Amino acid sequence: MREINTEQVVREVARLCIEANYYLGEDVLDALRNARQKEVSPVGQAVMDQILENVEIAAQGELPLCQDTGLLVVFVELGQEVHIVGGEFNEAITEGVRQGYREGYLRKSVVDKPFSARVNTRDNTPAVIHTEIVPGDKLKITVCPKGGGSENMSYLKMFSPAAGRQGIIDWVVECVENSGANPCPPVIVGVGVGGTIDQTTFIAKKALLRPLGQPSPDPEVAELEAEILERVNKLGIGPQGLGGRVTALAVHVETFPCHIASMPAVVNLQCHSARHKEAVL
Repeated sequence: MREINTEQVVREVARLCIEANYYLGEDVLDALRNARQKEVSPVGQAVMDQILENVEIAAQGELPLCQDTGLLVVFVELGQEVHIVGGEFNEAITEGVRQGYREGYLRKSVVDKPFSARVNTRDNTPAVIHTEIVPGDKLKITVCPKGGGSENMSYLKMFSPAAGRQGIIDWVVECVENSGANPCPPVIVGVGVGGTIDQTTFIAKKALLRPLGQPSPDPEVAELEAEILERVNKLGIGPQGLGGRVTALAVHVETFPCHIASMPAVVNLQCHSARHKEAVL
């Protein structure tokens, strides 16, 4: 049994919060550069140039990539041979978020009493924490600041199984079309199919963490991703909704077995500032 102290968890989460908001991953940067080369609209090209310039300015100046530094979603893979010591694990994550958002001068966007007073918690806590128990003696923490503009463009549908593959494709494309400029395209389209409503929502969001340009390892799912991406990019929404060839950088689909009477599906969009960082302890 390997021990990990909560003090280390606090430090790592704080660091990840800052780095995720300052520095875009190389996979996303490469996808944005490729999108710039593919874009034929002069306005779209200008928008892509501004997006890439913004990434450079943020990294050099250690500034947030976007004024919306998000509600933090934390994905935890906890090895079953790990023993957390020194305090309560979720509270350690919460403290890390609190410190990271304070030290990084990141906007605090979380409000309590969501349908009434909407009181700002002043430290961007609590985070949304998803914990999975996995084999081994490692602890993997991935933080994902999720902005409100893209998160608001989320969709759930309980399909009849008869809708099949084509029903999923048509619906996902419709969701992106209805979202328009709201999620700050070019977007990443996270799709979950199967399970129950909670499971399919989880896998749709987790799909956004997959490195861009990496298709599903399941050939059938990879083919589905490619077809949806082609149709989405024919919508003409373009960068920031101003028209063009590049509406989405990628489509990532995750599936899970479901009940014989069900086929739930979720679309969770991610803006071009696809921020997430991870650490393995």
